Amino acid sequence: MRGRQTVRDMVLSMAVIGVVVAGIYTLVPHDEKADPIKAIDYRVELLTAQRAAPYGVAAPQGLAGGWKPTSVSYDRSEGHAWHLGFLDPDGEYVAVEQSTSASGKYIRKVSQQAKETGKTRQVAGKTWHLWEGPKYDALVLKAEGATTVVTGTAGPERLAQMAAALESGKPSGPDGKPSAPPSKQPGARTTPSPAATP
Repeated sequence: MRGRQTVRDMVLSMAVIGVVVAGIYTLVPHDEKADPIKAIDYRVELLTAQRAAPYGVAAPQGLAGGWKPTSVSYDRSEGHAWHLGFLDPDGEYVAVEQSTSASGKYIRKVSQQAKETGKTRQVAGKTWHLWEGPKYDALVLKAEGATTVVTGTAGPERLAQMAAALESGKPSGPDGKPSAPPSKQPGARTTPSPAATP
C-alpha cells in the first residue's frame, strides 16, 4: 500500500507542476510569428572593407522589398574576404562572397562544395558561371583581382536578382579619387551568419 501511495503522490505532484507551467506559459506574452533574425546595418563594415580591400567590394543597390541583411564580415588575413549575407523575400539564404584567394578552393568553400556545371548566365551584362551543389547553388564571376560568388539556398532567379543588384566600388576622397587604404585597417566586426544553419 505504501508503494502505491508513493507512486500516486508522485503522479499528483507532476500533474500540479504541469498545471503551473502551463499557466505561466499562457500568462507570458509571446509572438510565435515573430522573426528571430534581426536585420543589420552593414554600412560601416562596407566602408571599412572598401577602404581596405585591393578590389572593388560589392554590395547590392536597389533591391526590391523583402530582402533582409543578416550577416557581414571582412577578413584581410583570409584573402581580403568580404561576406554579406541576406534572407530573400522567401526566407531563403543568399550570400555575396568576394576574395583574392585561389578561386577554385575558395568557391567550393563558400558554396558548400558546389561544383562547376560548365554553364553560364548573362546577368546585367556580365557572364556568370553556374555552380551547383547538394546544399547551395552559386553564380561565380571571376574578375581581375578578385572572385565574386553569389550563393545560398535560394533558387536561381533570386541569386540572379542579387547578382544584378551588385555594385562594386571604393570610397572616394575629397578630390573624387579612390582613397588610399589605411596602413593598419582592423577587420570589420562579424555578425553570426545563418549560412551555418540556413
